[in-house]
Amino acid sequence: MELALDIFNYILSAILVGVSITWILLIRSMWISFRDSPFLDKFEAKPHSKPKVSVILPARNEEDFIEKCLNSLADQDYENYEIIVVDDHSQDNTGQIIKKIAEKNSKIIYVLADPKPEKWMGKNWACFEGFKRANGELLLFTDADTKHSKEMISLSVSHLLSEGLEALTVIPKMLCLDRWTKITLPMLSTFLHTRFSALRVNDPSKKTGYFFGSFFIIKRKAYEFVGTHEGVKSELVEDGALGKKVKESGFKMRMVRGEHLLEAVWARDWSTLWNGLKRLVIPLYLQSKKIAVGIFFAVLFLLFMPFPILAYSIPFANMSESFSVLFSVSVISVILLYVAAILEAKKGLSLGLVHALLGPVGSFIIVSGFASGILQVKSNTAVMWRGRTYSLADQIQNSINV
Repeated sequence: MELALDIFNYILSAILVGVSITWILLIRSMWISFRDSPFLDKFEAKPHSKPKVSVILPARNEEDFIEKCLNSLADQDYENYEIIVVDDHSQDNTGQIIKKIAEKNSKIIYVLADPKPEKWMGKNWACFEGFKRANGELLLFTDADTKHSKEMISLSVSHLLSEGLEALTVIPKMLCLDRWTKITLPMLSTFLHTRFSALRVNDPSKKTGYFFGSFFIIKRKAYEFVGTHEGVKSELVEDGALGKKVKESGFKMRMVRGEHLLEAVWARDWSTLWNGLKRLVIPLYLQSKKIAVGIFFAVLFLLFMPFPILAYSIPFANMSESFSVLFSVSVISVILLYVAAILEAKKGLSLGLVHALLGPVGSFIIVSGFASGILQVKSNTAVMWRGRTYSLADQIQNSINV
């Protein structure tokens, strides 16, 4: 019995050694990402034209956010632009708010979307509806729960044209409106600085292409070449899928930091957080079941298991050498996990230390959300989003490389 227990403890210790090494690499990657990622407002400006920009803003059930967003867009210091706001059959006062603001500002164009066709995701359809009414040479897609600084359009146009880009996406400051998101996002965001970091997106030798749906600007010709939003009509993570297609098509794109210029809401409450987590794992599962399950277990051991393993080893730390080793390794892995969470909370999300310290709860939520997504992927209500339910049975997702 003791031998079996020792073997079990040493196996757990070996796993946690791997977890600790992984966290060291992740923390290093996070630090380099924070240090070296370019900023929207730091570039060598060159003389350029002032092409018309069509801001395309899809909105469904956004009555709590749309007015602030539109006011910030209407107050831009760039002159040659229009704002096409697509009301995707909102069930609240979103449409009335848009119409009221549009009456006072000729730049704002209210559009009621046609009914969503089969196989289309709602936001994807609304973006496509906005594009069909756009007149600009440059297309700027953003979300209804964003707030833009006065120079966002002028900076993005100048950066895009000065650097000879076809597309530019901006990392926003992620706002956390509820307690659950505040303790979950620091744990989740640690991975964004590796797989979807600006340094990977901006490296032509890497396959990684990604847009932040809260802000990306793209030349019309490039957008049409990759098939517009019609080419990603069934994608849950449409911004990621579109960015991937742009990168794969050989267009020059860049991701830049803009947390001091742009704010966006990642999740608003428990429901949007839970469904947001499912939206991350479901496309992966539909691409490759084996890889998705493997990543789930990797996330399980990276984000959560060090905590219960530490709790398991503490009472017996002095009982045997195997428990002593397990206790030591679990302490190291937990410390590294907290270092990553604190770094992300303070430097990336501007959250308090307490939110990072509640990491075990956030980790459990992430793991549970991923598990729920995998288990419900074939159900008729796999994901609920903005008052709609989506069935993803027999659909293909291609938003990320696996």
